[in-house]
Amino acid sequence: MTSVPDATVHRDDLATLLADYLAHLAVERGVSEHTAAAYRRDLTRYLAYLRERGLTDVARVSPTDVADYVEVLRTGSDGATPLAAASTGRAVVAVRGFHRFAVLEGRSETDPATEVRPPSTTKRLPKAISVEEVEALLEAASASEGPAGLRDRALLELLYSTGARITEAVSLAVDDIDLDAGTPLVRLFGKGRRMRIVPLGSHAVRALGAYLVQGRPSLAARGRSGGALFLGQRGAPCRARARGRCCRGRPHGRGSTSRSRPTRCGTPSPRTFSPEGLTCAWCRSCSATRPSPPPSSTRT
Repeated sequence: MTSVPDATVHRDDLATLLADYLAHLAVERGVSEHTAAAYRRDLTRYLAYLRERGLTDVARVSPTDVADYVEVLRTGSDGATPLAAASTGRAVVAVRGFHRFAVLEGRSETDPATEVRPPSTTKRLPKAISVEEVEALLEAASASEGPAGLRDRALLELLYSTGARITEAVSLAVDDIDLDAGTPLVRLFGKGRRMRIVPLGSHAVRALGAYLVQGRPSLAARGRSGGALFLGQRGAPCRARARGRCCRGRPHGRGSTSRSRPTRCGTPSPRTFSPEGLTCAWCRSCSATRPSPPPSSTRT
């Protein structure tokens, strides 16, 4: 019988170890689909780097190899585009978790990534917009007639009222909200499927009630909703990326003096809001900025 070369065995071992680690993240640690995809991309690039250096066995990787890889990411010395500090840090976290898993599984005796630290990132305070700008944003979301406008208004009111992430909001089921309780509540599931119960403000209750009565039944009739609260134009559950585009692109109106950034359709989208109207009637997206209302706000 012809023996298989050692390099091929090691190559298969690396791929198997990566598959086992991704399964560990999904099943035992309960990471989200997007987090697992990011780990897969980062570690696929890392394993390709190891193989280029002739390292086909995870047990032979040294701290110098890992440190050199981080430097390659930071400087782009391999011909690729250099990564920002935050992206490099995410890749370092993935590599450290991968080697820690290899030690726990008995695939390696030492962890070469223990002393490797992600690059420091600049800490910035979040920017908030005024209550007046929030009101203009919500009115812009209601500019669309029909079920889509009711849905976008309900989504934004829920985000504003609860402080939920966009992913948490679009993953809600109809059964996760209780508008008839003495204090209307919503059940949110965060990272790692950790649950928290948050009260809803009166504006969010009215917007969600209008959407459930007048908007969602029409959308649900177009496809398979599966009990999801927020539905797309075809009746399927909304995706975070699609609703995020909605939340980023409801532009800010004419006459703004702030800097602009292009939307997906190419129309400049200013970073402040104005009740004057929409700058981009094509993508009709809105800002994902979630402001905290000042104490004097009349919104509840």
